[in-house]
Amino acid sequence: MDRVTEQESNYSHIDQMSVLEVLHGINNEDKTVAYAVEKSLPQIEKLTTAVAGRMKKGGRLFYIGAGTSGRLGVVDASECPPTYGVPFDWVVGIIAGGDTAIRKAVEFAEDDAEQAWKDLQEFNINEKDCLVGLAASGTTPYVIGGLNTARKHGILTGCIVCNTGGPIAAESDFPVEVVVGPEFVTGSTRMKSGTAQKMVLNMLSTTVMVQLGRVVGNKMVDMQLTNHKLVDRGTQMVADELNIGYDEAAELLTRYGSVRKAVEAGH
Repeated sequence: MDRVTEQESNYSHIDQMSVLEVLHGINNEDKTVAYAVEKSLPQIEKLTTAVAGRMKKGGRLFYIGAGTSGRLGVVDASECPPTYGVPFDWVVGIIAGGDTAIRKAVEFAEDDAEQAWKDLQEFNINEKDCLVGLAASGTTPYVIGGLNTARKHGILTGCIVCNTGGPIAAESDFPVEVVVGPEFVTGSTRMKSGTAQKMVLNMLSTTVMVQLGRVVGNKMVDMQLTNHKLVDRGTQMVADELNIGYDEAAELLTRYGSVRKAVEAGH
């Protein structure tokens, strides 16, 4: 496989650059990421369609990863319940080393090829579910092992990686390979690679939620009303949809507890 993520940076003597030169360099590299993601849209479409199909039948979506990749999976999973009002176990993010690793690196956790499946079993993962492995390198043993065992149990597998032809893609029914090129700081895959993975995760989970009916028009009608900002946003949604005043919309929202239910009651 071609380890593009480990290739030498396009910039030499970064340590001698001014602050503005460093910022320009990072920004110039970041500009290329969306185009790299665009090239992978056919792969992303196949993965998203497959995941949505499983979830429509009651399946769940799991992410596994280590380091930055694992953290990005945890972030995406944790944002689905408040944004779309889905149960907390519909989308699950698991990071090598456990929740401790979200804040503090756990040494060698990513090298354990057996642990991912053990972690997944705690959630009773089964053949109805989907598993997406996240690894910029495409070679993380924790992710390889999890995907390999999951496939043997009939679980749909996919991945989001930033090199082509790696073992993680080989273990995936629906691989997504986004090649963003060398990092600004050589090998620092929390940068462009991480940005690419975040973009694809946004695309995957958002599109799946749209397919599951969690967006009406362009609104998050099932979002959890967990702070004043969201209550205000929800009230405005109800007011706009029903063409009523703000106070009346607020009363409906308070009474029914969600934008969807308030709008349905008001029609």
